[in-house]
Amino acid sequence: MQGRDAIAALIPHQGSMCLWEDVVEWDAQRIVLRSDAHRSDTHPLRASGRLRALHLCEYGAQAMAVHGGLLGRASGKPVRPGILVALRAVELHVAYLDELPDAIVCEAQVLMHGEDSQQYSFRLTHGQQLLAEGRATVMLGAAWASANLGAGLARCW
Repeated sequence: MQGRDAIAALIPHQGSMCLWEDVVEWDAQRIVLRSDAHRSDTHPLRASGRLRALHLCEYGAQAMAVHGGLLGRASGKPVRPGILVALRAVELHVAYLDELPDAIVCEAQVLMHGEDSQQYSFRLTHGQQLLAEGRATVMLGAAWASANLGAGLARCW
Protein backbone atom coordinates (compact mmCIF):
# COMPACT_ATOMS: atom_id res chain seq x y z
CA MET A 1 0.00 0.00 0.00
CA GLN A 2 2.55 2.62 1.17
CA GLY A 3 6.27 1.87 0.89
CA ARG A 4 9.29 3.17 2.77
CA ASP A 5 9.62 6.40 0.73
CA ALA A 6 5.97 7.30 1.29
CA ILE A 7 6.32 6.54 5.01
CA ALA A 8 9.48 8.66 5.29
CA ALA A 9 7.59 11.59 3.76
CA LEU A 10 5.13 11.44 6.69
CA ILE A 11 7.52 11.38 9.66
CA PRO A 12 10.76 13.10 10.70
CA HIS A 13 12.65 9.80 11.02
CA GLN A 14 14.80 9.44 7.93
CA GLY A 15 17.26 6.95 6.50
CA SER A 16 17.65 3.80 8.54
CA MET A 17 15.80 5.41 11.50
CA CYS A 18 12.60 5.17 9.47
CA LEU A 19 11.85 1.68 10.81
CA TRP A 20 8.70 0.79 8.87
CA GLU A 21 8.81 -0.46 5.28
CA ASP A 22 5.16 -0.97 4.37
CA VAL A 23 1.71 0.19 5.44
CA VAL A 24 -0.43 -2.92 5.11
CA GLU A 25 -3.74 -1.21 5.90
CA TRP A 26 -5.12 1.74 7.79
CA ASP A 27 -8.32 3.62 8.58
CA ALA A 28 -9.28 6.43 10.96
CA GLN A 29 -8.88 4.23 14.06
CA ARG A 30 -5.96 1.90 13.34
CA ILE A 31 -2.92 1.13 11.26
CA VAL A 32 -1.05 -2.07 10.41
CA LEU A 33 2.58 -1.88 9.25
CA ARG A 34 5.34 -4.38 8.50
CA SER A 35 9.13 -4.28 8.41
CA ASP A 36 12.14 -6.53 7.93
CA ALA A 37 14.56 -3.81 9.09
CA HIS A 38 15.25 -5.64 12.37
CA ARG A 39 17.44 -8.12 10.47
CA SER A 40 19.82 -5.46 9.12
CA ASP A 41 23.36 -5.59 10.49
CA THR A 42 23.40 -1.79 10.26
CA HIS A 43 20.14 -1.20 12.17
CA PRO A 44 20.70 2.13 13.98
CA LEU A 45 19.39 0.81 17.32
CA ARG A 46 21.69 -2.21 17.48
CA ALA A 47 24.19 -2.30 20.34
CA SER A 48 27.01 -4.82 20.55
CA GLY A 49 25.60 -6.47 17.45
CA ARG A 50 22.16 -7.13 18.97
CA LEU A 51 18.76 -5.46 18.69
CA ARG A 52 16.91 -5.55 21.99
CA ALA A 53 13.15 -5.98 22.24
CA LEU A 54 12.94 -2.72 24.19
CA HIS A 55 13.24 -0.96 20.84
CA LEU A 56 9.82 -2.28 19.88
CA CYS A 57 8.53 0.76 21.79
CA GLU A 58 10.15 2.94 19.10
CA TYR A 59 8.49 0.81 16.43
CA GLY A 60 5.15 1.40 18.19
CA ALA A 61 5.76 5.15 18.47
CA GLN A 62 6.68 5.36 14.78
CA ALA A 63 3.50 3.46 13.90
CA MET A 64 1.57 6.20 15.72
CA ALA A 65 3.50 8.85 13.80
CA VAL A 66 2.79 7.22 10.44
CA HIS A 67 -0.91 6.96 11.32
CA GLY A 68 -0.99 10.62 12.35
CA GLY A 69 0.70 11.58 9.09
CA LEU A 70 -1.79 9.58 7.02
CA LEU A 71 -4.74 11.09 8.91
CA GLY A 72 -3.34 14.60 8.43
CA ARG A 73 -2.75 14.05 4.73
CA ALA A 74 -6.26 12.62 4.27
CA SER A 75 -7.86 15.58 6.06
CA GLY A 76 -5.79 18.17 4.20
CA LYS A 77 -4.63 19.65 7.50
CA PRO A 78 -0.97 20.11 8.42
CA VAL A 79 0.41 17.38 10.63
CA ARG A 80 1.33 18.70 14.06
CA PRO A 81 4.66 17.51 15.45
CA GLY A 82 4.38 15.44 18.59
CA ILE A 83 6.51 14.14 21.41
CA LEU A 84 6.25 10.79 23.13
CA VAL A 85 5.52 11.53 26.80
CA ALA A 86 4.42 8.19 28.28
CA LEU A 87 4.56 4.45 27.81
CA ARG A 88 2.17 2.32 29.87
CA ALA A 89 1.54 -1.39 30.40
CA VAL A 90 4.40 -2.35 28.08
CA GLU A 91 5.02 -6.09 28.01
CA LEU A 92 7.96 -7.53 26.11
CA HIS A 93 7.69 -11.23 25.27
CA VAL A 94 11.15 -11.71 23.71
CA ALA A 95 14.61 -10.40 24.54
CA TYR A 96 16.04 -9.75 21.06
CA LEU A 97 14.74 -9.07 17.56
CA ASP A 98 17.75 -9.51 15.28
CA GLU A 99 17.37 -13.28 14.89
CA LEU A 100 13.68 -13.25 13.96
CA PRO A 101 13.59 -14.60 10.38
CA ASP A 102 10.42 -12.92 9.12
CA ALA A 103 8.78 -9.50 9.15
CA ILE A 104 7.65 -7.71 12.28
CA VAL A 105 4.06 -6.50 12.08
CA CYS A 106 2.56 -3.75 14.23
CA GLU A 107 -1.07 -2.89 14.78
CA ALA A 108 -1.62 0.45 16.49
CA GLN A 109 -5.09 1.57 17.49
CA VAL A 110 -6.32 5.00 18.59
CA LEU A 111 -7.60 4.91 22.17
CA MET A 112 -8.04 8.66 22.62
CA HIS A 113 -7.59 11.56 20.24
CA GLY A 114 -7.78 15.00 21.81
CA GLU A 115 -6.88 18.41 20.49
CA ASP A 116 -3.44 18.36 22.10
CA SER A 117 -2.73 14.69 22.72
CA GLN A 118 -3.24 11.17 21.46
CA GLN A 119 -3.13 7.77 23.08
CA TYR A 120 -2.68 4.53 21.18
CA SER A 121 -2.37 0.87 21.99
CA PHE A 122 0.24 -1.05 20.03
CA ARG A 123 0.84 -4.74 19.46
CA LEU A 124 3.85 -6.16 17.61
CA THR A 125 4.00 -9.70 16.28
CA HIS A 126 6.28 -12.02 14.33
CA GLY A 127 3.98 -14.47 12.56
CA GLN A 128 1.74 -15.78 15.34
CA GLN A 129 4.24 -14.85 18.08
CA LEU A 130 3.41 -11.83 20.24
CA LEU A 131 6.57 -9.76 20.66
CA ALA A 132 5.34 -6.72 22.60
CA GLU A 133 2.25 -4.74 23.50
CA GLY A 134 1.48 -1.57 25.38
CA ARG A 135 0.08 1.94 25.27
CA ALA A 136 1.74 5.22 24.37
CA THR A 137 0.77 8.87 24.80
CA VAL A 138 1.90 11.73 22.57
CA MET A 139 1.48 15.46 23.17
CA LEU A 140 0.99 17.40 19.95
CA GLY A 141 2.34 20.67 18.64
CA ALA A 142 2.59 23.66 20.93
CA ALA A 143 1.07 21.70 23.84
CA TRP A 144 4.37 20.03 24.71
CA ALA A 145 6.34 23.22 24.15
CA SER A 146 4.06 25.25 26.44
CA ALA A 147 4.24 22.49 29.07
CA ASN A 148 8.05 22.80 28.86
CA LEU A 149 8.39 19.15 27.94
CA GLY A 150 10.55 19.77 24.90
CA ALA A 151 13.88 20.07 26.70
CA GLY A 152 15.93 16.96 26.12
CA LEU A 153 13.16 14.91 24.49
CA ALA A 154 13.13 13.67 20.90
CA ARG A 155 10.33 14.48 18.49
CA CYS A 156 8.01 11.58 17.82
CA TRP A 157 6.60 13.17 14.65
